[in-house]
Amino acid sequence: MKELILSKFAEVFGDAEGAKTYFAPGRVNLIGEHTDYNGGHVFPCALTIGTYGVARKRNDSKLRFYSMNFPGRGMIESSLEDLKPYKEANWTNYPKGVMWAFEQRGMKLPCGMDLLLNGTIPNGSGLSSSASVEVLTGYILRDFFDFQVSNQDLALIGQYSENNFNGVNCGIMDQFAIAMGKKDNAIFLDTATLQYEYAPIKLEGAKIVIASSNKKRGLGDSKYNERRSECETALAELQKVTPIKSLGELTEEDFAKYESAIGSEVRRRRAKHAVYENQRTVQAVEALGNNDVERFGQLMNASHVSLRDDYEVTGIELDTLVEEAWKVPGVIGSRMTGAGFGGCTVSIVKEEAIDNFIETVGKAYQEKIGYAADFYVVEVGDGPRIL
Repeated sequence: MKELILSKFAEVFGDAEGAKTYFAPGRVNLIGEHTDYNGGHVFPCALTIGTYGVARKRNDSKLRFYSMNFPGRGMIESSLEDLKPYKEANWTNYPKGVMWAFEQRGMKLPCGMDLLLNGTIPNGSGLSSSASVEVLTGYILRDFFDFQVSNQDLALIGQYSENNFNGVNCGIMDQFAIAMGKKDNAIFLDTATLQYEYAPIKLEGAKIVIASSNKKRGLGDSKYNERRSECETALAELQKVTPIKSLGELTEEDFAKYESAIGSEVRRRRAKHAVYENQRTVQAVEALGNNDVERFGQLMNASHVSLRDDYEVTGIELDTLVEEAWKVPGVIGSRMTGAGFGGCTVSIVKEEAIDNFIETVGKAYQEKIGYAADFYVVEVGDGPRIL
């Protein structure tokens, strides 16, 4: 890959003199969905697929971007004097947002750069291609200009840029999982405090299989922000009867006691999901620690049901992938992952069942939805690095 991206960089930008190559992973969340902005726990891991980048400093303030994933868009130019989000700037709003966020924190960029990206994450799949680009950009800026920021800072800067530059009200999970990724481990993260621990992923003869629905969605224009605001309203209603800072502080028993304070049945279901999903995540990590993969799978299944019925973020594509997966022998657990409304499912499948799983679920999906899903057997990888 390194040779491929360097030669493309030379082709696009004239030569590759002085250019450096980098990588930041994508991520998948095993359990704990829509809990990150509700002060709950999440359990994501970094993947070995992700975003490759080649970057080189310039001696002026110009920014030149090229993506091998969108060759038709050609080179997109900008400058450090014009770090603003423009619709026509398309994907470059993600790296530009991170540059803007560094400058907001007083880290002035002394010069522009040429940047070429090649992502191996399917676009719009919900495996965090945008967060991968953000962390990669931050990593490059730190390396180029010796900014004193930790990997955890890179995650926070990436989230800040996505919230305030790109207008997507995302939580911290995606950027954190990517910046802090560790091979063969998932990250058990308390999003309220950013306390985290690594948990070894021991799946006892099973693998993680991601199915992409190939239904594209954009986070900014999905119902993501709407769900977030429903939870914020429910929280404000609960705060009138109990002193909590986030929904993640409630147990199931607490919720049963106070839920009547929430003024609408819809908001009650949204809040219930946030509370119960957080508890499921805590239980799932405990199960994994006890080598109880079966229990982990049951909690994944319950997570999907809650996302389908209480949070209503699944849709026919994701429901078809998951419900067909549940029928296949050797599937330990399956659920949607990511924001929903398209994107991907994550399943834990016994190794000997993987081929049958892909064939059976793929056939049923094609018949029902009318187009194909894509399947990826993934490994758990490290965080960002220089290649």
